[in-house]
Amino acid sequence: MAGRERLRDFVKDFTRLIDRADDDEAIIRGEGSALLKALVSEDDWLPASCAKPASDGYRQYLLWCDPFERFSVVSFVWGPGQTTPVHDHTVWGLIGMLRGGERGETFARGADGSLTMTAKERLNPGDVAAVSPTIGDIHRVSNAQADEVSISIHVYGANIGAVARHVFDETTGEQKDFVSGYSNSAVPNLFDRSEAVRSGLR
Repeated sequence: MAGRERLRDFVKDFTRLIDRADDDEAIIRGEGSALLKALVSEDDWLPASCAKPASDGYRQYLLWCDPFERFSVVSFVWGPGQTTPVHDHTVWGLIGMLRGGERGETFARGADGSLTMTAKERLNPGDVAAVSPTIGDIHRVSNAQADEVSISIHVYGANIGAVARHVFDETTGEQKDFVSGYSNSAVPNLFDRSEAVRSGLR
């Protein structure tokens, strides 16, 4: 299966899931994890333009956004040693590891605003994890590879680049607002099927 077709089919399948699940997050996270696991089990589909690292920090490339902003698909590209601040999402999210590896640290926030680390995990290619205000939404992520690029594919329950979220000071728990935006100004063209149609006419 050609790369563009693989991502296009994932978008179509996830759209059907969102239509059918009717905001049932448990269904979305469960069935969506299986769809994402299948997508990241193959590494032949991510456009090179959405896999470029940068020396000044990780990159977040928008691959697809549902027209009603019910979900978005993003590639995160990590250079060696790069990490996020401690942050939240405010919506459900799925993380699928495509290349390399990620270290994740999960935090709980106390009534006084302080943060306590509650878990650590490592994602390797093919692994899928979830975040959500309902199951744990505050974490920090870093590239687990000391000298290589790592790439993960994320699906969120909103247009995540336009969601007002929060970063936290790990020591004091102080919260600050942020909006992540995206590193690209154009999304991949998943729907140019012209070459396949031309081939069928020959």
